[in-house]
Amino acid sequence: MWQAINWTLALVAALLHLGGIVSAIHAIWNCRTSASAIAWSLTLVLFPYLTLPAYWIIGTYKFSGYQRKFREGAFDKTSVAEYIKRVTQFSVPNPSPLELGFQTLADFPVTGSNRVELLIDGEQSFAALFESIEQAQKYILLEYFLIADDDIGRALKDRLIAKARQGIACYFVYDELGSLGLPYAYLNELRKAGIKIFPFYPARVGAGRLQFNFRNHRKIAVIDGRIALVGGVNVHDDSLGKNPFYGAWRDTHLRIEGPSVEGIQLAFLADYYWASNGQIPEVLDLTPHPARSGEDTKALYVASGPADKNDGGTLFFLHSINSAQYRIWLATPYFVPIPSVLDALKAAALRGVEIKVMIPLRWDLFIMYLAAYSYLPEAAACGIEIHRYQEIGRAHV
Repeated sequence: MWQAINWTLALVAALLHLGGIVSAIHAIWNCRTSASAIAWSLTLVLFPYLTLPAYWIIGTYKFSGYQRKFREGAFDKTSVAEYIKRVTQFSVPNPSPLELGFQTLADFPVTGSNRVELLIDGEQSFAALFESIEQAQKYILLEYFLIADDDIGRALKDRLIAKARQGIACYFVYDELGSLGLPYAYLNELRKAGIKIFPFYPARVGAGRLQFNFRNHRKIAVIDGRIALVGGVNVHDDSLGKNPFYGAWRDTHLRIEGPSVEGIQLAFLADYYWASNGQIPEVLDLTPHPARSGEDTKALYVASGPADKNDGGTLFFLHSINSAQYRIWLATPYFVPIPSVLDALKAAALRGVEIKVMIPLRWDLFIMYLAAYSYLPEAAACGIEIHRYQEIGRAHV
């Protein structure tokens, strides 16, 4: 019996090592950075017992299926390319190198005729969101990483149900992991009111469901294809500073009108198409409109994610930092930049660009909070100012 057990263990060990070697080759070909490719390949070969399952859960970096499926399926009568072409009538003529870089990254034109309003915290953001929902005449598109069944979450739910009863079409996407504590009763109330709400996850069956790192962190609201709200504010009371532990909490949001709204709407539609297994909202306005106020602000929405051919998020930051001439103000809950971004910030500081980084006074993820401190001395040594947010109008250095 013991001999059979030993043979079984040897076979399992051999299979794990073989799987580690195959996965290491996969990592070398698929990891986006050389550092991650080296780290994964070495640990997969040397320690496959631990790293093999970890790699296939969090180690894969590409997730292109949902974007491809959306662009292949598109709309009933209008292709994605035709939709984007309609927006080009508002394109900025002769875009600067900075603008050209962004629009190439977004695969969408930089447009004029926009109105962009800065919403500096949760109070302003939710006031603008609820006002925009109240103004809806045709449809509402919503997408959030985190929705909570608390005061602000129920306020949003009640307003959506009221609009749905008025005949306004409502479509909702939420991240199933970010909103893990959201009770079924909350979702059921929305669905009973006729609101189409779907969780976003990488795959519906098979091993893809283990890819927990593929989360949807977008915070999007689009009203009638004319108004959009985007930024960092999730739907929970913490965004209003009501959590006694976190205290002051500040996320920034934007309210946008104009043709750049179409880029935001397009990002939502791609996510909704995947989350709903190939559906497209029945009620849509695919015609770009200038801002009603007549303002002419240039704007572009860059929707980055693991479906990008390149690392869109990193390229966005590098292009922004390398183009800066006077100042860079960065507010982030987790200052854990990859080496290329940190080097770009240090280089900008050395050439005289004013750089201020604001991080929280209190943490929500303690490990990430501690990780930031390994970067702060290096950043400060190059003249980058580090501030800790305490409350509106005050910060600790």
